[in-house]
Amino acid sequence: MSLFSKLQLRASEGRPVRVGLIGAGKFGSMYLSQAPRTPGIHLIAVADLSPDRARQSLRRVGWDEARFAARGMEEAAQAGTTFVTEDADAMIASPFLDIVIDATGSPAAGIHHALWAFAHGKHIVMVNVEADVLAGPLLARRAAEAGVIYSMASGDQPALIAELVDWARTIGLEVICAGKGTKYLPAYHASTPDTVWGHYGFSAEQIAGGDFNPQMFNSFLDGTKSALEMAAVANACGLNPPRDGLAFPPCGVDDLPSVLRPVADKGILAERGTVEVVSSLERDGRPVFRDLRWGVYAVFEAPSPYVRDCFAQYGLRTDDTGRFAATYKPYHLIGLELGISVASIAVRGEATGATGDWRGDVAATAKRALRAGERLDGEGGFTVYGKLMPTADALAQDALPIGLAHNMVLKNDVPAGRAVRWSDVAFDAGQEAICVRREMETLFRRELGVADAARKVA
Repeated sequence: MSLFSKLQLRASEGRPVRVGLIGAGKFGSMYLSQAPRTPGIHLIAVADLSPDRARQSLRRVGWDEARFAARGMEEAAQAGTTFVTEDADAMIASPFLDIVIDATGSPAAGIHHALWAFAHGKHIVMVNVEADVLAGPLLARRAAEAGVIYSMASGDQPALIAELVDWARTIGLEVICAGKGTKYLPAYHASTPDTVWGHYGFSAEQIAGGDFNPQMFNSFLDGTKSALEMAAVANACGLNPPRDGLAFPPCGVDDLPSVLRPVADKGILAERGTVEVVSSLERDGRPVFRDLRWGVYAVFEAPSPYVRDCFAQYGLRTDDTGRFAATYKPYHLIGLELGISVASIAVRGEATGATGDWRGDVAATAKRALRAGERLDGEGGFTVYGKLMPTADALAQDALPIGLAHNMVLKNDVPAGRAVRWSDVAFDAGQEAICVRREMETLFRRELGVADAARKVA
């Protein structure tokens, strides 16, 4: 509860938190709109592959030109202004920087920026869930070795879910299930950038008048983004992914405790302590009553009859036994809330959600029958979607992670619905992201007891 007052103190002492943002897209722009309004924060630099786009983002969110006219990091530090650059590595290495925010969305870029930040003793907020799921468990260990913080991004759903889980566990409640809501129908797994707008219901006029990226929007729709976010939650909160992937049950907020309870208690969960995403649509396309499309939740159980009675006395919506209840947040504000992560690291030395064990992975899974010679096009594309699975299963299947399924050419046919395997693709083993991922796989194969022979699966 003291973040704001502690930031005010830093402002009064003339020692603001010095922040560098990489990526001035939607998430980054939302943070840019708020950073100047927060005491004790100095956004000292914005790095983007297109500095002109970054400047346009600053103007669009209301910055005066003079505020981002600095010609270097040192000038920005002395004048209290912001330097716009295309050189993220130089920004990270600067002695005038304390915290790095990676909002690029590129798994390879996120991994590189994290490793570079660790090498230069900088904390990092990893907005980039694609990078976190691809290599986060290993990056978290590297951060600990470097003595810096590797944090999820507040405002994004994984960090908000982790906050609910932490709240429940801190007051002595067992978390049965945690996750988020989304718009989902089974047919969406096969959606492509050509079909996405029909599923969203956007008109041609809306698309023409907005900044719409069909592949990005399709990654939200086809289940990939949900799989990535639930893998991140599983890895941060010590929860387990479902063995057969996310079920996306239709469920409103009033029914969370009844649907998301164990099968033995008439729910849908194969086990306790798992992640799941609920759909805002019934399977016939009708809207779910009081849906949670934009929000997050955690389901927990009363540990005793006394606590069960307390649930009833204080108005919690429960299942028919009175034992299972839920808390939820009906919205998330993504980049507008990112300042919570920056402040938490700076004044408390704490992450807002931290990757731990490698429990969940997201496999590139064929949307249709794929043929040798085809080129994979990654999240939200025409060829594959991301399917959540337990890490041990992904390693046993030698599954190719969705975060690397970009521009790889297939050597083998892959049937629809099957995970693409490492042996199915040609790849450059010398690429940094691939090296880091393979290192993590080797490390966790030993720790999880998954045989190396799995790599020989044909």
